[in-house]
Amino acid sequence: MKTKISEFRKKLKITQEELADLVGVTRQTIISLEQGKYNPSLELAHKITKALKKKRIEEVFIFAY
Repeated sequence: MKTKISEFRKKLKITQEELADLVGVTRQTIISLEQGKYNPSLELAHKITKALKKKRIEEVFIFAY
């Protein structure tokens, strides 16, 4: 799955560590998400979306078939 986590995180000037703390995961999880190596649970996707000040999960996560 592709994401725009890195793009939105950088616009907000939030480090990977800070985002990880905000959503209750490790920095390694954020790295894996940004690299498309890990698919988050719906709950985590929602938390990340809120932390990045977006309203819709689809703004942050690109679901490719």
